[in-house]
Amino acid sequence: MSVQPQPWPQPDPQIAAAIRAMYRGKREAPLAVQVRDRLGELFPDAAFADAFGRAGKPGWSPGRLALVTVLQKAAHLTDRQAADEARENLAWKYALGLSLEDPGFDHSVLSEFRSRVVTHGLEERALDLLLERLRELGLVDAGGSQRTDSTHIVAAVRDLNRLELAGESVRAALNALAAACPDWVEQVLVVEDWSRRYADRIDTWRLPTSKAKQDALALDYAKDGYTLLHAMYAHGSPAWLRELPAVQSLRIVLVQNYTRTMAGSGHIHVKRRERAEDGGDGLPPGPIRLASPYDTDTRWSAKRETFWNGYKLHVSETCHPQADGDRPARPNIITNVATTASTLPDTKALEPIHQMLQRRRLLPARHYLDSGYPSAELIVGSAKTYGVALITPVLLDTSRQAKAQEGFAAHDFAVDWDNQQAVCPAGKTSTTWNNVVQEDVTKTVVSFAALDCIPCPFKDRCTSARSNRRQLSLHPRELTEAIRDARNRQQTGTWQRDYALRAGVEGTVRQATHTTGLRRARYRGLAKTHLDHTTSATALNLIRLHSWWNGRPLDRANQSHLARLQLSLAA
Repeated sequence: MSVQPQPWPQPDPQIAAAIRAMYRGKREAPLAVQVRDRLGELFPDAAFADAFGRAGKPGWSPGRLALVTVLQKAAHLTDRQAADEARENLAWKYALGLSLEDPGFDHSVLSEFRSRVVTHGLEERALDLLLERLRELGLVDAGGSQRTDSTHIVAAVRDLNRLELAGESVRAALNALAAACPDWVEQVLVVEDWSRRYADRIDTWRLPTSKAKQDALALDYAKDGYTLLHAMYAHGSPAWLRELPAVQSLRIVLVQNYTRTMAGSGHIHVKRRERAEDGGDGLPPGPIRLASPYDTDTRWSAKRETFWNGYKLHVSETCHPQADGDRPARPNIITNVATTASTLPDTKALEPIHQMLQRRRLLPARHYLDSGYPSAELIVGSAKTYGVALITPVLLDTSRQAKAQEGFAAHDFAVDWDNQQAVCPAGKTSTTWNNVVQEDVTKTVVSFAALDCIPCPFKDRCTSARSNRRQLSLHPRELTEAIRDARNRQQTGTWQRDYALRAGVEGTVRQATHTTGLRRARYRGLAKTHLDHTTSATALNLIRLHSWWNGRPLDRANQSHLARLQLSLAA
């Protein structure tokens, strides 16, 4: 398939006349129509040309396919439904510049388009183009305020326990081999015997209920997996079979869930891995442990009471304080979406978010975050590197004294950085000042003399150390002062009223999950899932613009009859 970038055709005169007739007066034109009228050729073909060849059979316009994909997310449609809309819906034909007689395209073109976009690393392109157009219109810009929050995304694969994972990994490898090289499978394996165990998918309903039988079955799956790998690595077997993704997944699952040892007689003993705290050999850490042979990017994770298998999504948007009932000068626009592994802490995601906003020239002056994102290093580093002030509650002092609120916490000590000493609330000066590295973090350990601490009347409130002297573990000066200032500020009413602006991002997450259904991934793999998220963000921005253009409330969600009754009673 080839693409020769061309300008989009102007809307067909017949369709334009019909649209004007249907939506004259105060009737609100559809989203697709207003996007074409107000934003013009939003996704030019040249922006996606790198994903297509220059020679060969001409394909459908990639820029218009990008718009179809975004409108598809806005309406929460399947590929087949989106292709039908492009063929039958006058508003879509108007936006795409199609004639009444245009037959459209087969729905499979959308899947091929997404695959090409992911293969060529263009997942961010549609959102980039929209944000750049909004920058030109003055609807979004650097500076100002933005807010970010994260939510969990459930993967598009079945949840598997460890026993199901082992069996399903063998089954996935067998199916991949049978599809790629059926002759080799027929020659090497007794197909009837293997098919008896692995023809149907492995699930709990078909597994034995007793623990002993489950343990025996787990070892049978392992032995079958090793037998399959030995056959593939045997002399004469095609080497390319070992590179199949399903085969590589099987190798990893076996290594992560089983151990093999050789006895003195030469017999190889296979044993199932168990947690180290249960006396076993230990399981690999969550960030690298496979959860499915069909999506090797998904991971199990937990956050408070939520436990899921999938990914994590971080949504950033502009935010503007406004009085109730006032029309905002600019709509809240989603400026970035970051799709990460579910096991990645929020603190690790903030730096890439700022890098992406910097690339888009949309760095905020004030960034509102919840307590899961900040650290002392990030508070200082964001201000120094990007000029971004993090408006976020930092975690309070977790020392025994601070928790009890009846002793002397670290912030009660005066620190003289220039003279490298600290003074306790009782007026005693520290005796040692040592720079150390604790858990790969540079810190300063300040100690007081036991002769000062033992007779001190406040000793019981200050320290219970066996050495009978108080010690402080301090971050570097800049970080310590930043944390102390942040903790002092967040206790004031002014800061708390200002921080209330962050709460709106939770409504954005709800709107995203309610409108585009992104709580559950539609595709397998991190790259395609991220493409779905950037497309969803682009669609949500168009929905918000459509509301703003027509003077309707932004982020309006459906209300139940009970909610309406409650509001009427309150009024």
